Amino acid sequence: MTFSIVARSADGESWGVAVASKFLAVGSAVPAAVAGVGAIATQAEANVAYKGQALAHLDDGATASVALLRLLEDDEGRDHRQVGIVDLDGNAASHTGQACLDWAGSVTGDGYAIQGNILVGEEVVDAMQAAWESSDDDAPLARRLLAALAAGDDAGGDSRGRQSAAILVVRDGAGYGGLDDIAVDLRVDDAASCGGNPVTELARLLDLNDLYLTASTEEERVPVTPELEAELEERARALGAHDFHAWVGTENFEMRVAPDGAWVDQRVLAILRAAEPRR
Repeated sequence: MTFSIVARSADGESWGVAVASKFLAVGSAVPAAVAGVGAIATQAEANVAYKGQALAHLDDGATASVALLRLLEDDEGRDHRQVGIVDLDGNAASHTGQACLDWAGSVTGDGYAIQGNILVGEEVVDAMQAAWESSDDDAPLARRLLAALAAGDDAGGDSRGRQSAAILVVRDGAGYGGLDDIAVDLRVDDAASCGGNPVTELARLLDLNDLYLTASTEEERVPVTPELEAELEERARALGAHDFHAWVGTENFEMRVAPDGAWVDQRVLAILRAAEPRR
């Protein structure tokens, strides 16, 4: 009922899962990941307990293949399960139980595991693999995962249709305010809310995530000179804010402006300059 990719970034700093399915809120059931530990997708007749169990095994030093074996040996429903795991070092393992509904199968490679069941055919995982391997190693992991997921969707995806999609990426200190490891956690729970194409909607949400919930890079930071500071304050007040700091908080741009006001993100600056003053 699902197709997914579990992967580690080429630099070894991020882990993540992208998944789509004819299933309500697939992101609530399938993916799990912890920075510096690894990631897992559990699907088909999903055993959601696998998520915590697998991550615990990985955290204890087990490789992906060993963690997978431990999950399966303790589960009488293993023939109905499909699982993909990537560990700390990028080792990958995948399992498709013999009772999973056709078409079901998987492929693994350096740093990734791709799997799916009730698909239109093997071409779905083949397309995902090709998209992953042809993507830029230096691109953000979320973008590479999304490209692979979109390729699987374009190849036919779930044979029953589209309903939901999700993407989860973790990296140490990447969360809101740098206080957790959640770099991306986006879900489209029901395709009826987005014109029937959850993967396309997921791409739109990822663009918004990059703007609002991703910290600015050094290249994106514009130093705030006294002249620019005066401009920022003037423009913010023209928009009805008490000051620039208040405008930043109202617009949810905290991740893209220095707490001490030393720099402002170039995109935020462009948005402020393009905003129409109140009349």
